[in-house]
Amino acid sequence: MTPQQPVSSLMERQVIAIEMDDTVADIQNLFTRKGLTWAPVLDEQRAIVGVVSASDLLHFHGEWQDPATVKAWQLCTYKPIIVPHDMPVAEVARLMVESRVHHVVVTDAQGIAGVVSSMDFVRTFVGR
Repeated sequence: MTPQQPVSSLMERQVIAIEMDDTVADIQNLFTRKGLTWAPVLDEQRAIVGVVSASDLLHFHGEWQDPATVKAWQLCTYKPIIVPHDMPVAEVARLMVESRVHHVVVTDAQGIAGVVSSMDFVRTFVGR
């Protein structure tokens, strides 16, 4: 991988999103079934409003709330980092480090094109 390659060459194209009214219990089940560690949260118009990560779920359980009553919109981190599909991977990596995030959503003219996590960068060095 070269620093100027587009982030689309690194991204995971199969995106599984969460709806704002999904419960924490729904999200936990989805993460377990699909082997996810994070997912974007979409509003009714399919716009990206946030992300929920495994860390968010751990923090949630530290507060001992009922996972059947708390919704994704109450749990998610708002204003996720969204990058265009043609942004160079070096620029995406720099943005992730500066913003102290482990996940970005990649978009193109049609909407969400994919997702990239810090683990995707690590996998490029150890082989998929």
